[in-house]
Amino acid sequence: MLALRLPPEIEQRLEELAQKTGRTKSYYAKKAILEFLEEEEDYLLALARLEKHNPRISLEEVERQLDLKD
Repeated sequence: MLALRLPPEIEQRLEELAQKTGRTKSYYAKKAILEFLEEEEDYLLALARLEKHNPRISLEEVERQLDLKD
């Protein structure tokens, strides 16, 4: 169970959408949360894969590898 407070303007927009479509406000809230979660999970998965294949290295390490340090 999740309860959240929305700013009045968002609550009104959600209410109007629900009335126009015959769906519930909960339907749209769940749909929005699921879409957000899918996007975030995809982003984090992509980031993890990039890190695994192309680990980040510090500027100091780059300078050391290129023999740029004095």
